[in-house]
Amino acid sequence: MESIWDIITRCFELQFGNIDPSLLLRQLVYDEKSPLIFSSGLFLFMFAVFMVIYTLLRNKSLPRTLFVVAFSYYFYYKSSGFYFFLIAIVTCSDYIIGELLSTCRRKTSRKLLVALSLAIDLGLLAYFKYTNFLGQLFSDLTGAPWHDLKIFLPVGISFFTFQSMSYVIDIYRRKIEPVDNLLDYAFYVSFFPQLVAGPIVRASDFLPQFYKPVRVTRAMLGVGFWYILTGLFKKAIISDYISINFVERVFKTPIQFSGIENLLGAYGYGLQIYCDFSGYSDMAIGLALLMGFRFGINFNNPYKAVSVTDFWRRWHISLSTWLRDYLYISLGGNRKGRLRQYLNIFITMFLGGLWHGASLNFVFWGVLHGLALIVHKMWMGVCRGCEWVESRLWNFLMTIVTFHFVIFAWMIFRNADVTWNGLFHNGDWGNLGIMLSQITSSMHIEFLGQVLIGYWQVMVLIVVGYVLHFIPDRVSEQCKRAFVKMPVPFYAIALIIMIVIIMQVKTSDIQPFIYFQF
Repeated sequence: MESIWDIITRCFELQFGNIDPSLLLRQLVYDEKSPLIFSSGLFLFMFAVFMVIYTLLRNKSLPRTLFVVAFSYYFYYKSSGFYFFLIAIVTCSDYIIGELLSTCRRKTSRKLLVALSLAIDLGLLAYFKYTNFLGQLFSDLTGAPWHDLKIFLPVGISFFTFQSMSYVIDIYRRKIEPVDNLLDYAFYVSFFPQLVAGPIVRASDFLPQFYKPVRVTRAMLGVGFWYILTGLFKKAIISDYISINFVERVFKTPIQFSGIENLLGAYGYGLQIYCDFSGYSDMAIGLALLMGFRFGINFNNPYKAVSVTDFWRRWHISLSTWLRDYLYISLGGNRKGRLRQYLNIFITMFLGGLWHGASLNFVFWGVLHGLALIVHKMWMGVCRGCEWVESRLWNFLMTIVTFHFVIFAWMIFRNADVTWNGLFHNGDWGNLGIMLSQITSSMHIEFLGQVLIGYWQVMVLIVVGYVLHFIPDRVSEQCKRAFVKMPVPFYAIALIIMIVIIMQVKTSDIQPFIYFQF
């Protein structure tokens, strides 16, 4: 009688033929061209094996912790190669500093310890992410020669450094107590669902769950699968397809497309980046739920926002609240007068833009959002008490205005070919200038029918994506509750169906997540 393994092997050989075992082995080694991501078949297989072992160890605290930390480090190795040692540096340094802070009573010494933590974390971030940017900027301003250094940008370095920094700052502010030991802290920093692209999880939210027994309820299982399925749909079906088959083409050579195509490309990118990043966050939340951990939502229908302020309450919530609590408030927040508040908003968004990447387009994107937030603050001060500001018509109009402002800002965000010399010396806005020129002077609305027919699959997915985004919250909640009530085998069947659909619609290899570069 054949064993289960023999049957699986025979089926595999019938499907794929005789495969060299060395090819399978190479799948387990880091490949710069194919980092491990949630929506890949390899990860889904590895996670299934992981969950079997994790379930067996759920009541054995130390073996479970060791296993998850080891898997998390391996996961990061598959994403960034041997740069996983950076996580170890950040983990060890901030754990030691946190322990010293818990016993230190002198205010000056405590400040020095926090400064040391920031120097280590931000120093690593600055070297790997901003060395070439700052060198090139200095060269543009002074005329001194600069040649970019070959520095590899480790995946997710901005996320795990910010997460570890918040731990030290919260101990300094006496909001939390240090973890029991270094291994527990390594579990928190390296926890793989949110390691490389967030959400940025606070120690005050995560550690209390870590010290409780692992318990996955029937509801957590259903909600976890729901988030994984919606995340896969957003990322692997909508985002990847419209990106490869339309959006990337427009942004790469906008001069070859009419104004209407450039405008549709901009709308498409707005949906692409939302589905890409929120899809990752959804999968991270779902994977964590299957392991017994609850994360807060990271996106709350951001394009429904009625103002830029409302947008930042809905978009990348873990980052926007991090910037608010650890940067904006530290600068003084709104406690030192109106003008100082505006300056603090501007600085926060400037640095928030720079956090996204070492390029002027990210800086301009952050500055633009900062100025918009300041204008909205001023506007609300003028209109305070006006009843019409709360009317449905006004909110509808402001939703449209806010959406188009955000789309315009995404165009700046996406076009990384703007340089200091080009913009300020030659007036060259790169592809951004070409896109704006095409939209304002070469719209050719008469081509709309041809575009819709020629890219009908893309346009259908764009419409579906935006319709699903704008449906009422109560409808999406009803769908989620109905899914959770289904029998457990239905979850696995739904996941298999989703994987089959992804394999049918994909036109190339699965694309890395956009926020991996941040």
